[in-house]
Amino acid sequence: MALRRDLGEKFPRVFLILGNDDLRLEEAAVLDAAARGAWEYIHNRRTVFGNHNIYGYACVPPSPFRLKDWERYDVSRYVDPGCVSPEEGAHSIPVTPRELRYSTIQKDLEQLVAQDDLRRALMLFHSPPYQTKLDRAALDGKMIDYVPLDVHIGSIAIKRLIEARQPAITLHGHVHESARLTGEWKERIGATWCFSAAHDGPELSLIRFSIEHPEMATRTLI
Repeated sequence: MALRRDLGEKFPRVFLILGNDDLRLEEAAVLDAAARGAWEYIHNRRTVFGNHNIYGYACVPPSPFRLKDWERYDVSRYVDPGCVSPEEGAHSIPVTPRELRYSTIQKDLEQLVAQDDLRRALMLFHSPPYQTKLDRAALDGKMIDYVPLDVHIGSIAIKRLIEARQPAITLHGHVHESARLTGEWKERIGATWCFSAAHDGPELSLIRFSIEHPEMATRTLI
């Protein structure tokens, strides 16, 4: 808050979601800081920036990790080999059995965007879209009970939303090694530019882009 006071009108708007390693128990503190003007918390919410809608969504498909605060079934109750379902994992706050069993990323996104025109929208996701250069995990040659693991671990629901509704820009993370494995941190799906700031090195990955000229985006490791 001292920085906000010092910068005054120059203080930037900061849009925030949590990641799958973050405890949902801490969401209350994040919301409290948002109420005091530190940032704007936009998980499962829409806000406006100029003449652009901005949407946030933190959940990712089922992973091998035990913490399930930010995990949902993707488009069905299918779970990839080696992964743990939302019903079998741990949660830092109570969740009803119905929510665990029947919530999906697909249903959440349908409710979030409804019938909005997304062609000028920016969307902040934690998960990347499925089967792209942004969701490539280091699972080559690995198997569970003789079943080969899918090296793509992004969200089918997010991929379908991008294909069908064509938001202007989508932002992603989650699969830290993907840019190293594919050599790419951006991908275009139709008219949508998708950028990933995921990085598995010691540096901070910073994506700079213009909303009006996303094709000129740059990535810097600092």
